[in-house]
Amino acid sequence: MGARAESLAKKFEAKAAEMTAALGTLSDADWKKVTAAEKWSVGVTAHHVAGAHEPIAGIVKTVAAGQSIPNFTMAMLDEGNAKHARDFAACTKAETLALHQKGAVAAAATVRALSDAELDRSGTVLTGAPAMTAQQVIEGILINHIDGHLGSIRQTVGR
Repeated sequence: MGARAESLAKKFEAKAAEMTAALGTLSDADWKKVTAAEKWSVGVTAHHVAGAHEPIAGIVKTVAAGQSIPNFTMAMLDEGNAKHARDFAACTKAETLALHQKGAVAAAATVRALSDAELDRSGTVLTGAPAMTAQQVIEGILINHIDGHLGSIRQTVGR
């Protein structure tokens, strides 16, 4: 583990803690409100974030190994997200928080274990998009995934 990986892991953990705190304040009524950005309930949006930590960490590992994600398109991502929204429409706050905490611990451990050389390796994440370094995946996808959806949740519930 290097200083860069530790710093990135701490940034991710801070964002994950912010998500945990925000979810803890949500009422049952808040959980059912529909977000303007995603057009999903707050609960489904939170579950989407929680369930994505480990798969995104898997992408980080792949890119850190100097490999690319083969044949993964934006349409495939959108389709998977829509299926998730349908499959988890009735998710509970308790199960979502547990999934979020489990995934956050695993993702932070993945990040923390990377060397500087691994952070600098790159690969294609989405077909047709420019290659990204592992560090860019951590910052631009893993951390910003929480940030973007948390902003949507906060806007929806008014805090």
